[in-house]
Amino acid sequence: MSWSASAGPAAVVLYLAAAALLLRRLRRCAEGAAAPKAGPLAVGLVALALHAVNLSARLVSPEGLNMGFFNALSVVSWMAALIVLVAAWREPVENLGIAVLPLAALALALELAFQSEHLILAGAPWTLEAHVLISIVAYSLLSIAAVHALVLAWEDHALHAHHAGGLVRALPPLATMERLLFRLIAAGFVLLTLALATGFLFVDDLFAQHLVHKTVLSIAAWALFGLLLFGRWRFGWRGRVAIRWTLGGFVCLALAYFGTKLVLELILAR
Repeated sequence: MSWSASAGPAAVVLYLAAAALLLRRLRRCAEGAAAPKAGPLAVGLVALALHAVNLSARLVSPEGLNMGFFNALSVVSWMAALIVLVAAWREPVENLGIAVLPLAALALALELAFQSEHLILAGAPWTLEAHVLISIVAYSLLSIAAVHALVLAWEDHALHAHHAGGLVRALPPLATMERLLFRLIAAGFVLLTLALATGFLFVDDLFAQHLVHKTVLSIAAWALFGLLLFGRWRFGWRGRVAIRWTLGGFVCLALAYFGTKLVLELILAR
């Protein structure tokens, strides 16, 4: 087995190991014990590097870049894991890795198990490549925001139910969690705006039959995230309102990208 072929399975194992170590750390913090995060994050970064080796071998070919359904899912999960693991050295977001890293392992396992093909031809204009890259980073950031919103919902529910012990006690305060949520959404919204703008400028006929659903749903997600940020600025939206709008925007975005790719590539085989 070649190095690139063995890198994928090894990354799956290390992603799961890093998530397990982060969960163990969270439990220790809940018990009041000191638990450094450097070790679990380092394991996650090794998994991330192995995942990148696997992606470089499976995505790049002489014909172009293969962004088939499972490859695209793997790329987005890699980017989401990268953002969480890098940000966790400075911000209290390491607990998101408990969910994000197993999802990255699942996406990578699916990529290894199933072949999918959707070529972006070699020699495509750099503007199209920039559009694809910006879209992936935007989707990854807003995916993390959705996971963060679910953690925030759990913490909010526990506090309102007066169950503030256990693992909830080890999480950052609600105000800190909300601040981080809106930072993720703001960054994702800026990149989603750029992705839509570059799409309208450089992609031929975004409202063609095979793209119209993706375009409409992406615009709907952009509008939801934009209204949420406006509501936060103008009316101080927070808590459950912010959580519902975040998850609604993410559902639209997930349907726009992966819902469309699922139908076109795996069901209709286009």
